[in-house]
Amino acid sequence: MIIKEKWRVDSSLSNTEFSSLLNEALALKFFEKQKILTIIPDGTRSGPTGLLFRTILDSLYGRASKIDFMIALGTHPAIGENQLEKLLGISCADLQSKYPETAVYQHCWDDSYIITEIGTITSKEIYEITKGLLDEDIPVTVNRNILDYDQIILAGPVFPHEVVGFSGGYKYIFPGVSGPHFLHKFHWLGALITNPKINGTKDTPVRDAINKAVSFIKTPITQICYVVKDKNVYGLYVGDNQAWSQAADLSAQLNIKYVKNSYKTVLSMAPLMYDDIWTAGKCMYKLEPVVADGGTLIIYAPHITEVSYTHGKYIEQVGYHTRDYFVKQWEKFKDFPGGILAHSTHVKGIGTFINGKENPRISVCLATGITKQMCEKINLGYINPGAIDINEFIRKPDTLVVRDAGEVLFRLENGDVPDIDELYRIHK
Repeated sequence: MIIKEKWRVDSSLSNTEFSSLLNEALALKFFEKQKILTIIPDGTRSGPTGLLFRTILDSLYGRASKIDFMIALGTHPAIGENQLEKLLGISCADLQSKYPETAVYQHCWDDSYIITEIGTITSKEIYEITKGLLDEDIPVTVNRNILDYDQIILAGPVFPHEVVGFSGGYKYIFPGVSGPHFLHKFHWLGALITNPKINGTKDTPVRDAINKAVSFIKTPITQICYVVKDKNVYGLYVGDNQAWSQAADLSAQLNIKYVKNSYKTVLSMAPLMYDDIWTAGKCMYKLEPVVADGGTLIIYAPHITEVSYTHGKYIEQVGYHTRDYFVKQWEKFKDFPGGILAHSTHVKGIGTFINGKENPRISVCLATGITKQMCEKINLGYINPGAIDINEFIRKPDTLVVRDAGEVLFRLENGDVPDIDELYRIHK
């Protein structure tokens, strides 16, 4: 069921239209005298998060018996006060003064005190969902605070995504506010399927696994899904899971770009909202399909000095490798968190591991503030960012330069990717 929707392809919605539509949707008596938790994205997603936050707050504060917010950090680090104020578009002092009954929480995925188990996806169920890629009981864990409310609102943008196909919707719970076990299994499942196959695909085994996990939550959920391109909103959908479905359809129109030919070199320029390779890896994920065999993708981000603020120690241990490097040496890597291995394979890209030799399809280089020594340690190439002349790259033949990379997925017009059954055979 869709409560409210509006979309355009040729022009964006104004802030006034965005707020007005939200107000109309939230005006329903359905929300009155309810204790409501709204889950919103962090600063690694583009879109009008501040406007969204203030509109929901203004609409429901006083009408609902309680309106609180939780930032879906997943495994990202907590946001400092200055970043939080920028994200929400209001100072912490003004928030406390104008809305004293409202709390803003930040999810902490590895705090065992706030993580609780709400169910189990059985080995039989996950085997069927994943077509045999996984075969084990998977506990479903989540931030226990979400269970204290009468209703949950999920609000955020929908983009092509390397793990689940399209982001948004129920993904703001799993992995947005989930515990580590499901989170790691969910990411590793996406890695087994591979980024070129799953990114920008609407119906995926990972999305099915998320839907199953959400079935253990009995609290009513309303979704506010919007589609962003170039930081402007082109579509807004409010309702049940149909809202996410329609937003994904529009996002596929606006955020997947098809090109005729592959490129020998791609300069993928990370926006400032990505502050480590853990997040800036999206600059690889969205462009991997259009790099020619044997070509090079460069993640250009002089502002980045860390591999991962949260998971750096693990990544330094395993490095960046293709999926088959891990699955064909599983006894060596099975105890590492699945999310770490998944990130590693997504950044390195697809390739083979035959007779002890790894052969990535393309080369990935960092032109960042990360040292050459660290790049060598983690098995990525290094380019001095100061040596890169962007205009020269633009003039080069067989080269693609993408500014603010990470949200628009590039594909070849006639590009084919293996089906999941073929990937299963490779895995086994």
